[in-house]
Amino acid sequence: MIYIHVKVTAGAGKESFRKKSKDHFEISVKEKAERNMANKKVLELVATHFKVSINKVRIINGHRHPSKLIVIENEEPPVPPRRVGPAA
Repeated sequence: MIYIHVKVTAGAGKESFRKKSKDHFEISVKEKAERNMANKKVLELVATHFKVSINKVRIINGHRHPSKLIVIENEEPPVPPRRVGPAA
């Protein structure tokens, strides 16, 4: 899992995605901060940047604030080894 901090500007004139450091980003979206529209767009942009499915990206903290903590689940859960042969 990857945790990143994001500062969001909703209702911006144009969209942008700027990397400030390894785990800090500034994102501007055209959508207003109403009815979760800006948050949905932020999740889409983060998923595109990290090349993962949108359902692997979640807001952990800051649902109603410009500063957000987001987690990206980029790894598949480990598959337990299969037993071969008779059970002992």
